[in-house]
Amino acid sequence: MIGKLSGTLLEKNPPEVLVDCHGVGYEVQVSMSTFYQLPGNGQPVSLLTQLIVREDAQLLYGFASSAERAAFRELIKVSGVGPRTALAVLSGMSVADLAQAVSLQETARLVKVPGIGKKTAERLLLELKGKLGPELPGARAQASTQAQADIVQALLALGYNDKEAAAALKSLPAEIGVSDGIRLALKALAR
Repeated sequence: MIGKLSGTLLEKNPPEVLVDCHGVGYEVQVSMSTFYQLPGNGQPVSLLTQLIVREDAQLLYGFASSAERAAFRELIKVSGVGPRTALAVLSGMSVADLAQAVSLQETARLVKVPGIGKKTAERLLLELKGKLGPELPGARAQASTQAQADIVQALLALGYNDKEAAAALKSLPAEIGVSDGIRLALKALAR
């Protein structure tokens, strides 16, 4: 099993990169979040990896963080979700956003990812529940109470995106009610 690659980044062709490790070039599939963190061509790079062996291919997937690799490993355990779909999920949302979507059972956030339909999203939420929580490094659910979850849902329904809703939620007191929270969040977003 190849667990980590350290070498020189030779080429970047999303979603694939070519890493030279002492004269051997490894083609590595990466998520877009990892891709944007990569240095320029010719620079040293280090990636955590997951090797997937199929009948017709041996594919190497690379990750910038252990949290992202752990999430990838959990995603590919889900029935009907292969490595490409898992990479698409991690390209469409951060590990923290995925953990939050799973903890709040938000099908709508997963359906936004290309290649994820409603049934697959529901299966992901069901099978990942409890597996992408605080024990996953770097992942944390930002909306810890039901009131906070309701406030976020209201902001999303009003047309705000996930980042705006999360930023507004951070500015609120921890034990605020839903109606007061929505009102204060809208004031904060109007600034």
